[in-house]
Amino acid sequence: MVYKFDSVIAKLKQGLIVSCQAPVDSPLHDPIVIAAIARAAENQGAVGVRIDTPAHVSAVKQRCTVPIIGLWKQQIPGYDVYITPQFAHAAAIARAGADIIAIDATQRQRPEGETLSSLIQQIHRELGKPVMADVDTIESAIAAVAAGADIVGTTLYGYTKQTTHLSPPGFELLTQIVEKVAVPAICEGGIASPQMARQALDLGAYAVVVGTAITGIDYLVKAYRAAIS
Repeated sequence: MVYKFDSVIAKLKQGLIVSCQAPVDSPLHDPIVIAAIARAAENQGAVGVRIDTPAHVSAVKQRCTVPIIGLWKQQIPGYDVYITPQFAHAAAIARAGADIIAIDATQRQRPEGETLSSLIQQIHRELGKPVMADVDTIESAIAAVAAGADIVGTTLYGYTKQTTHLSPPGFELLTQIVEKVAVPAICEGGIASPQMARQALDLGAYAVVVGTAITGIDYLVKAYRAAIS
């Protein structure tokens, strides 16, 4: 069966996607709170939200109408891949109501011998959902598109061993993706101001994801406190 994902992806075009997440030890890490934050983002014009865990996706689905990019962060012993690393995690996110499934698409070893291509194909075939490939390098982006990814995001730029010396936002990576791959490129990571979001779109980003600068209360308060102490 061939699935058409253009309609849901088109809703994100040239828009702001707000990542509504919180540390697990934060009082904000509550489905009701995350859903309220997501709804507030939608009320102010966000074209989509990015949500972690099935419980949070389910809660947001009940309050929001914009597309949900769903993921499930899982630490698997012996592997560095952690954003929706296996099909079971993708299936749980889809059942909860995610419209797009975000996965770690770096070229790091995957658990249980599962390949990136087989994971994406299974998500397409069994869940009928488009896949956002979170990458760290242009090589990962090209490989992800070859494996069938529908969208590519700069999400993991600066967060892998290969890119740990680099600091988000990955504008250089974004430019390379825009030039070298045929699917929409989403700029995510390190966008700290409206001006930076505008710059990402000017560089060719299909859409921009902003998280900490909008919803990262725990991190922001800690940073302010450290600066004034």
